[in-house]
Amino acid sequence: MATLELYTKGASVWVPDPDSVWVSAQLLQDFRPGEKQLLLQLPDGREVHHPVGSLSDLPPLGNPDILEGENDLTALSFLHEPAVLHNLRVRFLDYSSIYTYCGIVLVAINPYEQLPIYGEEVVDAYSGQDMADMEPHIFSVAEEAYRTMTREEKNQSIVISGESGSGKTVSAKFTMRYFAVVGGAAQRTSVEERVLSSNPIMESIGNAKTTRNDNSSRFGKYIEIGFGRKGDIVGANMRTYLLEKSRVVFQVIIISTWRKAANLRHACAFPFRCQRVRMKAGSSNCTTNT
Repeated sequence: MATLELYTKGASVWVPDPDSVWVSAQLLQDFRPGEKQLLLQLPDGREVHHPVGSLSDLPPLGNPDILEGENDLTALSFLHEPAVLHNLRVRFLDYSSIYTYCGIVLVAINPYEQLPIYGEEVVDAYSGQDMADMEPHIFSVAEEAYRTMTREEKNQSIVISGESGSGKTVSAKFTMRYFAVVGGAAQRTSVEERVLSSNPIMESIGNAKTTRNDNSSRFGKYIEIGFGRKGDIVGANMRTYLLEKSRVVFQVIIISTWRKAANLRHACAFPFRCQRVRMKAGSSNCTTNT
């Protein structure tokens, strides 16, 4: 069936909205090629005319109600921006799920609160299971990589990406925690704690404030975890890469002539000594040398 034939009376479409970004609307009459507008009914009952200058101006079609809350976005009949946003919203609000698959990609929503879905009982539930058999979870992705590594004896990579404040560091922490538990480490959380314990030092040097995050990292992190023949963790290494140097900024101070003179007089009246601060690696203590 051609796409145009789906724009019939009663069909669901998505139209832009200044407040909600996208809202669902229903066609009140069939669309015929050559027509310059669509008659739509919004959720609040208002009827509006949607302009159609060309076929590319047709609003995106909505998915059937039976597909609402699908745990895999690739299962949707129509995969576009409003469909993705709506499905993620339904899963987050109605299903209390922050994870959704998109094929082999796991989409995660930062809930900005602690959730009881990362305990050892959850690790045990995902251990040895296929991704297709379990609900979306960061542990499922970790299990897939772990099993492939132990079965094929080949290196595996998990790429965690997202915008500032999306929870990338937390996802990396839970991934390493899963490896530590299923690998039978004596101290199950020591590996990720040791790797992530260097974060405060790096953040004090390379973080910068952005419009979305007061403590946005300018570092890309490559964490390499070593496993033994039995699948247990034997070590870890982390490399960092400075990103977006133009956003690592400093405060520009402009002092007028009279201000310079005032500072000079103040310095002469109250002499001061400069201090050099050195931070010891592996310690939170700072020493000062005068």
